[in-house]
Amino acid sequence: MSASAPPAELPPEWADDERMAFLFSAFKLNREVNCTDWDGKMSFWAPLIVSCCRRRGAVSVTLQELSENFRRNGTVPLGLPTVFQDMIRRGKLQKESEFAALVDPGWLSWGVGLLLVRPLKWTLTTVLGSNRVPPEEPYVVTDLVKEKASELLHVYRGSPAAKRTLVPFQELRGMAAHICPDETTLCLALLQLQREKQVTVAVHEGEKIVKFTQAGQSCVSPVGEVDLGIYQLQRSERLLGESVEALAQEAERCREEARTLLGQGKKTQALQCLRARKRVEKRADSLHAQLETVQGILERIANSHTDRLVVQAYQAGVSALKLSLKDVTVERAENLVDQIQELCDAQDEVNQTLAGLDISMGGDTDELEAELRSILEDSTPDSPPPLPEVPTKPLPSNLAASPGLKPSSSTLKSTPALEAAQ
Repeated sequence: MSASAPPAELPPEWADDERMAFLFSAFKLNREVNCTDWDGKMSFWAPLIVSCCRRRGAVSVTLQELSENFRRNGTVPLGLPTVFQDMIRRGKLQKESEFAALVDPGWLSWGVGLLLVRPLKWTLTTVLGSNRVPPEEPYVVTDLVKEKASELLHVYRGSPAAKRTLVPFQELRGMAAHICPDETTLCLALLQLQREKQVTVAVHEGEKIVKFTQAGQSCVSPVGEVDLGIYQLQRSERLLGESVEALAQEAERCREEARTLLGQGKKTQALQCLRARKRVEKRADSLHAQLETVQGILERIANSHTDRLVVQAYQAGVSALKLSLKDVTVERAENLVDQIQELCDAQDEVNQTLAGLDISMGGDTDELEAELRSILEDSTPDSPPPLPEVPTKPLPSNLAASPGLKPSSSTLKSTPALEAAQ
């Protein structure tokens, strides 16, 4: 890197010659001499090392690589070894050899030791107590390897391979190529996941395979015979599917070739192509039948897993029901029912007693009976209207002198009492 490097890769101070002259100088012998000087340089270089590795997609780095990457105007930072030692002390850096030392012995059969464990002389340097950082020994950036491990697990769970228990290493490498640019980075991410108990590794018939945690699991289980059997079936399914597809393409090619030969008038050769097509189709049908058998077995295995979960749920339900009914017996239930029935009967008797209670109203009874008779008389519809009184005055003279004269209708209407009297 140089002063002309893009600002996105280097901090703004990189263009300040005076500032960079200070940052490129060596550290004091110890922090107590000048803690401000020490902390200022450390707060600049440590985050820059991490960000540089993150941009490159790497999870490990060597002192030699950083010295070349941070070269400025022909000079290299003199304090990088001290920065390395401080990051190692704080757990921000760790030797690859130490990082790979606490893993399952199965990793040795992967050849991981050839990728991660470096020459013995570097280890001897540490054993002898030297604090010097070997310039060519790679150190793992712990924060970055954790990030890569998380990204790798996310990629796996979002891929079709998540439906399978075991994944071939080469398939996983292709799947994670965009986050793990090389095999070493992938192995380091897998080592971190194994530390977190999210993966385990194995070798089956010379093939490297990885087992991830499945849904509902907090940690991965060892690779067992059942896992290997399912893996073998899945691999057979994949190979049979590829063979059937290839035979289908071969049959189509024979058909097109027969059509071409027939167009050229080569009937005999065209018939031979059709015979070859029949043989290919027969072989494809046979492989397709085998493929369906394998798929049926895998489906039954998947259903058996579901059945096992259902049985476990039933067992849990039975245990919970037994616990909830621990103190409940038939005799106790019958006793409670009898008590409830007795209480209900007693309540009915009390209600009947209260309903028959008659409290005397005293003098108010006569007034109420009189009011009741008055209501009955007013509500009787068949009683005739009262008649008018009989007139006592004599009739008019004109009516009395004309016996043949008929009274008018108005007169009749006006003397209903007379008619009633007659």
